[in-house]
Amino acid sequence: MADYIPKIEIIGSPVTALTFTQQMQQIVSWAQARSSRCVCVANVHMLMEAYWRSDLKDILRQADIVSPDGTPLVWMMRLIGAPRQDRVAGFDILEAIAKRCSNTEVSLFFVGSEQHVLDKMRQRLLRDFPNVTIAGMQPLPFRPLTRAEDSDLIEQINNSGAGIVFVSLGCPKQEYWMGQHRGKISAVMVGLGGAFSVYARIHKRAPRFIRDLGLEWFYRLIQEPKRLWKRYSATIPPFLWLAIKQLWGRRRAQKISETKSAG
Repeated sequence: MADYIPKIEIIGSPVTALTFTQQMQQIVSWAQARSSRCVCVANVHMLMEAYWRSDLKDILRQADIVSPDGTPLVWMMRLIGAPRQDRVAGFDILEAIAKRCSNTEVSLFFVGSEQHVLDKMRQRLLRDFPNVTIAGMQPLPFRPLTRAEDSDLIEQINNSGAGIVFVSLGCPKQEYWMGQHRGKISAVMVGLGGAFSVYARIHKRAPRFIRDLGLEWFYRLIQEPKRLWKRYSATIPPFLWLAIKQLWGRRRAQKISETKSAG
């Protein structure tokens, strides 16, 4: 598959306009070549953080794939120019990649989260995908790594032979981490955020019908109200305003163009 990746701008950030299957194929292809790549799994929170932080927006612009995890992003893309766009969620990426890599020589490395979460993930991964190769699992402290610790981690990952590194540090910390390590780590880095704890069954994933309605955020809010209330109240209203503003501006531009063509 060629490296040309079509993208659609949503409130100022690029989101990859490829189907779920196409994105998985591309990630595994890069992993087989041990290519240093960055995959950001975007939702409303991430795009709003990028709207407010120019350095994060630069990371998204430089990323090789920015997958549409949030259902509102998928709806926007369908309205703007990708009518068949499907959702590319972090949990689904983890399962799909593990399944695909079970039939290849690509191994997986996991960075971030906590040791008990990683232990539960290992147990489930080996049960669900007996042929998958886990190259390593490394929790990280909440404090920044020292230069020596960071060098050791890079060496550990590269020496493991992993083709894909799943990263769970939370947004935007994991995106900054991947941006800083692009070109240093010889693997495809994929930021999965909370997918680790969901796969470990520490948190529950919303039922399919709730996800299809675009209400997974509400389901998560019920599970973690103290942690998520402030985030959602600060990001969802401004996103809705910016999204409506973008769609209205696009429609207006189309009408002006049609008027000029008719004239």
